[in-house]
Amino acid sequence: MPMKSDSQVRWGVIGCGEATETKSGPALQCVEGSMIAAVMSRDKEKARSYAQRHGIQHFYTDPVELINDRNVNAIYIATPPSSHATFAIMAMKAGKPAYVEKPLASSYEECLRVNNVSQQTGVRCYVAYYRRYLPYFEKVKQILADGTIGKVLSVQIRFAVPPRELDYNKTNLPWRLQPDIAGAGGYFYDLASHQLDMLQHMFGVIIEAEGYATNMAGLYRVQDTFNACFRFANGITGSGSWCFVAHDSARTDRIEIVGDKGMICFSVFDYTPIALHTERGREEFSIANPQYVQTPLIQAIVDDLRGGSRCECDSVSATPTNWVMDKILEKI
Repeated sequence: MPMKSDSQVRWGVIGCGEATETKSGPALQCVEGSMIAAVMSRDKEKARSYAQRHGIQHFYTDPVELINDRNVNAIYIATPPSSHATFAIMAMKAGKPAYVEKPLASSYEECLRVNNVSQQTGVRCYVAYYRRYLPYFEKVKQILADGTIGKVLSVQIRFAVPPRELDYNKTNLPWRLQPDIAGAGGYFYDLASHQLDMLQHMFGVIIEAEGYATNMAGLYRVQDTFNACFRFANGITGSGSWCFVAHDSARTDRIEIVGDKGMICFSVFDYTPIALHTERGREEFSIANPQYVQTPLIQAIVDDLRGGSRCECDSVSATPTNWVMDKILEKI
């Protein structure tokens, strides 16, 4: 049931990591009708520090205590994917809507569990595919909708980055490279989820996908290089290549959408100017993002919870992206 239109969404935040510092936490505090009422980390000092620095009254080391806090009426889950489904299900069974960092879970199967509980309880679960709401990508969607490049024929993702310094530390690897915490796929599961979700937001669900995933550099146990092809329900086909151990000279963040009257090129993480190629030549569009990139999505979620227009960035719409990634990784 939606809250009253004049009520406040009082978030309980599970996890006090980087995303909560720079992307989501400030947005949860500044969006109209929203505030953080409590935070939780298993590291007590980390939870205490976050609460003190951000003016939050309560902090916990136990997620159950945070979820059961009577002053909390919605739960934001900013933990590694291996615990997303568990915490989201706990929140929904407590009658509290969940907002989960992407990807929704560490496997397609776990996404289905989340959706089943959401359906059974009637409590919403939203997912942080915030790029759907950013002006940069709305401009790309507008160009497509205007028919500027005509009928879309093909889509290609190209992404390559060099290893980070931490990737060489075998005794203390980032959690994204630890399969027991993040699931298979390493950085692919973390970053490609944004790209694949965005393309499905533009063109509809991908219904066929296959790929190859391998470990080429041997820096860690999970895969570091990926190639895939896929087909949308509307018949458009696409391909993607991702490499997380490339030389710096090969650094690439690019999606190309080819139509019968032109082409659009844009990035997903760098926000380089959108390039439109047509018979008029090349045009560029530089689109600024809000200070906190999750703000537009969080505003849409808060409006929905307070009885406004429905936000469709939920667990059901996020699940196909996990399916595609698991197909590419040959997990299903």
